Amino acid sequence: METMINYESIDALVKRIFFIEDITLGSAQERFLMRYRGRLVSEDTATAYDQLAVNLKPHGLTPLFRIEEKQHVILLVSASPTPKPGRPMFNLVMFLLTLVSVLLSGGLFNLGGELPTNPTQAVLAIIRAGWPFAVSLLAILGAHEFGHYFAGRAHGVKVSLPFFIPMPFSYFGTMGAFINMKEPPKNKRVLMDIAVAGPIAGYVVSIIVILLGLSLSTLSRIPLVFPEGQGLQIEGNSVTYLLLKWLRFGQLLPLPASYGDLNPIVYWLRYFFTGRPFPLGGLDVMIHPVAWAGWAGLLVTSLNLIPAGQLDGGHIFSLLFGKKGAKRVLPFILAILVGLGFLWSGWWLWAGLVFLFGRVYAEPLDQITELDDNRKVLGTIALFIFLLTFTPIPLSILL
Repeated sequence: METMINYESIDALVKRIFFIEDITLGSAQERFLMRYRGRLVSEDTATAYDQLAVNLKPHGLTPLFRIEEKQHVILLVSASPTPKPGRPMFNLVMFLLTLVSVLLSGGLFNLGGELPTNPTQAVLAIIRAGWPFAVSLLAILGAHEFGHYFAGRAHGVKVSLPFFIPMPFSYFGTMGAFINMKEPPKNKRVLMDIAVAGPIAGYVVSIIVILLGLSLSTLSRIPLVFPEGQGLQIEGNSVTYLLLKWLRFGQLLPLPASYGDLNPIVYWLRYFFTGRPFPLGGLDVMIHPVAWAGWAGLLVTSLNLIPAGQLDGGHIFSLLFGKKGAKRVLPFILAILVGLGFLWSGWWLWAGLVFLFGRVYAEPLDQITELDDNRKVLGTIALFIFLLTFTPIPLSILL
């Protein structure tokens, strides 16, 4: 049953905050019930939106603030149903499954020697070998997702608890985690706060974890040759990881046996972006499982900050530079990811995901209220973190 709209009462409410130049009646098919063109009375557009939203709530209507052809527009739409409450038990089960998966991956990856034949002893051995990695990685992922969660709750946005995704027998044992915004954010400022809170929290915890892990790590020479059937996996460098290793060990690692005829700066630029040449015979850190988890945290942070679509970086970039700016940059992002895929094939998967889902951006209810200076600084910091955590060649395999 449709609710009867008292147009005179609605017009009077809109006039309190808006100089009306014209009114258009719409329909559900046109995605709005009424459209007002004109301009807002006050420069405090965020407060104007709050006032109108509160006044329209008893009428079952929600206002949308838009800008069309440099003119303020208010669209009135039917209020969305109250989001259904989440199922915390499901989130808990997914977390426990992820915990088991990460313990398994960390334990098998870091277990010295063969597994005991006794099943109970085998499980205990995996737990002992895997818990430092599991606790460290889940702390980083938890900090990231709860950063989003608490920022959303602070602004009154209904968000789900984090969903953790298990991925057994993979490098990390998980595909990460995510939260679900059950309703659109009120305005760009709210969306920025939610978007930056996760990466910044995850980045800070990742640095702490890496510093702890590097203090437990040792330096060792990379063999010039490997026995048949054996090899070595070398984790790639981001600027942050490179600097943290330098702070701990006093040198850039992996340190090659010789720079040859190359200037060290040229060598490091080439190695950073290509992972070549392999530093056989050089010195590198044999990272502790805790440091490995911290490195994974930096990688996850950078992936989330790729400036495209619904990723954290996509929200931040579009808020700072507008949707048009984000769409102009998208082809360059795809080209870079495809190009890097020739050096590490995993980037082709991300290029495909960005191509399929990178064109859709969040739509705040109020798109007239602009970011304030503090939010612009936060967004800039987050994009700078992307540059500091981006790892062109995440993994190199030496055989």
